[in-house]
Amino acid sequence: RPEDVASVDVYTAKGLLSVGHRYLDVRTVEEFNKSHVENALNIPYMFITEEAGRVKNPEFLTQISSILKKQDHLVVGCNSEGRSLKACIDLLNEGFQHVTNMEGGYSAWVDSGLAHDKPTEDLKVACKFRP
Repeated sequence: RPEDVASVDVYTAKGLLSVGHRYLDVRTVEEFNKSHVENALNIPYMFITEEAGRVKNPEFLTQISSILKKQDHLVVGCNSEGRSLKACIDLLNEGFQHVTNMEGGYSAWVDSGLAHDKPTEDLKVACKFRP
């Protein structure tokens, strides 16, 4: 349930990452490749398909479990927080114990000036979801 998910702002998320949490980016590969949090893992929560539009990745939990342990400390982010919140719920239900949702997603990270690899204006365009 959404109310069971711990959420933090981008500055708190950055602090967690600096002490060893892993950043799990659940955006599409296309979104991730444009720009992402340094050292992020990318496992898409949804895919964009020609036929059906946005579809949940049926292998999401399998892919996560092949890379991460249930006791790993994770900060989960997407573009604006919709997918990451759902991903956190799935992870908690799967038995992951230390899952934190990043409020506002990568858009908020960029808006807060935390993405240093490109000018902010470029990033704002790149990180907004484009169907």
